Amino acid sequence: MSAAVEIRGVHFTYPDGRTALSGLDLRVDVGERVALLGPNGAGKTTLALHLNGINLADAGSVHIGDLPVTEAVLADIRRRVGLVFQDADDQLFMPTVAEDVAFGPANLGLRGSELAARVTEALRAVGAADLGDRAPHHLSGGERRRVALATVLAMRPDVLVLDEPTSGLDPAGHRELVEVLRSLPITQLIITHDLPFALELCARSVIVDGGRVVADAPTSDILSDEELLGRHRLALPFGFDPRMARPSR
Repeated sequence: MSAAVEIRGVHFTYPDGRTALSGLDLRVDVGERVALLGPNGAGKTTLALHLNGINLADAGSVHIGDLPVTEAVLADIRRRVGLVFQDADDQLFMPTVAEDVAFGPANLGLRGSELAARVTEALRAVGAADLGDRAPHHLSGGERRRVALATVLAMRPDVLVLDEPTSGLDPAGHRELVEVLRSLPITQLIITHDLPFALELCARSVIVDGGRVVADAPTSDILSDEELLGRHRLALPFGFDPRMARPSR
């Protein structure tokens, strides 16, 4: 199977001298859903920002499909990689939901019926077809999360990157999000501290710590290794047994 994301030996240091990535390697194949786990400050979000060129590696390489992430091709990279931020409000700023979803495709030059069709397609994909005329700030947390996802899907990306997508969601919003993400035929990299969510959605998980990949295995195997989880400051909810839970499909 071909790679949707290929990261080789990536190093990155912030201007203040803090090293965030230290020779990180990762491959995600086309169509995979992979959970990215690890403690705070491990480098997970920094890694995500390399995938659409917000950060550029000091050393090593990042490829999205066959395209290297470099300044010369950032416009194409940002079309191929959709990043959904932890706070949905960071992506919702227009008067109506439909205008928010249309914003990205309109910047690509889409107009008229073609733009309207793109908006309708994206909202239907996240189960929000009836929200187009609503003001984003009047939506529930789960609705805002789905609309933020629609703003990215409207660009028809090849890779979807989500940063803590269940943060702040109630159980109903959580269930809706799982169903939406399962329905999307697109490569997904999901940064999360919600370990049951990772098990429910992702057959494979990767632990990042100290700016590098320290574990890469089936999610059920990782979550069953208490010593591994403890070493990297990860913990399951009290009473949750990954061996008894329904695995990802």
